[in-house]
Amino acid sequence: MEELVVEEVREILDREDDKALKLYLDELNISDVEALIDELPQCAAKFIDTISLNRAVNVFRILDFPTQERIIKKLSGNKLNQIIKDLPPDDRTALFGEMKGDVVKKMISLLPSEERKESLALLGYNEYSIGRLMTPDYIAVKPEWSVTRVLSHIRRYGKNSETIDVVYVIDKDGVLLDDIRIREVLLADPEAIIGELTDKRFIALTANDPQEDAINIFRMNNRVALPVVDENNILLGIVTVDDILWIANEEYTEDMHKIGGSAALDEPYLDTSIFNLVRKRVGWLAILMLGEMLTATAMGFFEGQIHKATVLALFIPLIISCGGNSGSQASTLIIQAMALGEVTIKDWWRVMRRELTSGFLLGFCLGVIGFARIFFWHLAWPNAYGEHWVLIAFTISVSLVFVVLWGSLSGSMLPIILKRLGADPATSSAPFVATLVDVTGLIIYFSFALLFLKGVLL
Repeated sequence: MEELVVEEVREILDREDDKALKLYLDELNISDVEALIDELPQCAAKFIDTISLNRAVNVFRILDFPTQERIIKKLSGNKLNQIIKDLPPDDRTALFGEMKGDVVKKMISLLPSEERKESLALLGYNEYSIGRLMTPDYIAVKPEWSVTRVLSHIRRYGKNSETIDVVYVIDKDGVLLDDIRIREVLLADPEAIIGELTDKRFIALTANDPQEDAINIFRMNNRVALPVVDENNILLGIVTVDDILWIANEEYTEDMHKIGGSAALDEPYLDTSIFNLVRKRVGWLAILMLGEMLTATAMGFFEGQIHKATVLALFIPLIISCGGNSGSQASTLIIQAMALGEVTIKDWWRVMRRELTSGFLLGFCLGVIGFARIFFWHLAWPNAYGEHWVLIAFTISVSLVFVVLWGSLSGSMLPIILKRLGADPATSSAPFVATLVDVTGLIIYFSFALLFLKGVLL
């Protein structure tokens, strides 16, 4: 949003010239009005109330829920009822799904009979199911219709459809037979029968399936809309790509929060209260703290070895950080690959083989660097590690190989195990994996220290 636009709107607001404000806002693109609301959130309700109903609906539907909620609280009753009534069914359902029960009941009661039935039907689906995303506004035709009749049908009812890029062929019982792109209809002979244009090769979503499934199917099939059917293949509605992009963004944001070691925020960061911000983060921090206490327990177990060879303590941060970093890398890569559908539970053995190889090579590279570091330190300061510096160097190097290998293996397998157990793989966050590898890394480190240094320093 250009600063000039914001300043001009501020000037109009200061003059309290509603007519000039309406003329100015009507000249802006829908996205520019949305950006203006982001810049001047205190005027959001006034902007929506000022512009025409059609534009108000199109702006309102692309706003985030906290902004919509603020507008609902301040907007005049008549304009609000008109906006809710004219919202596409899928957007209206998404809005109702975020609101409190008593408010939803009140708003549903204000809807006309047909819209009320639609909203109640869509709200009947699980919150995270494809059914919540679909809209019943689509173009359906019969296989025995001619192209001419189909085009006439589109002209008559297409205005109320979410999209006319695709028309859906159904039988007399409402069973989906095929979907046909409008391009094929327009280029066909006007006297051709629609049934002759079908090939029965269509892709459909199931209403009760998770929304994540729809994201992957859209991604792989390059569609602007997909039909939604029930268990009997009866067409219930369609899901359009704009809704999928919105859900994909929410899924991505939620996963990023979890990967960072925090519960997902329900609102934008700046709209989240301090109390909720703390509540979302304190649980994971407490769990990670308890996990790190095991690190202290492990160090206590090897206290005697540390007392005999204090030089070992110097490298503890190095060992656990390298293991934690490799584990965090692996978990992030696998979580993202699973989100994109590149890796499934069935691929666990392929992932394990790859991480065994890559983890060993990564550990070997770091082990060489660790050995070189001790070697050059010894050349510069011969008494830095004493006469047994070679054994210490081997201890550090070999420990790095196996700690990094274990970190890579743990970080890659944990998301897959969680997915197999029905949990969200994103909860195997980088901090969680790092904490796990910290504890086991110390055990690996001191085990090799005993192997190489027993009878010498230990």
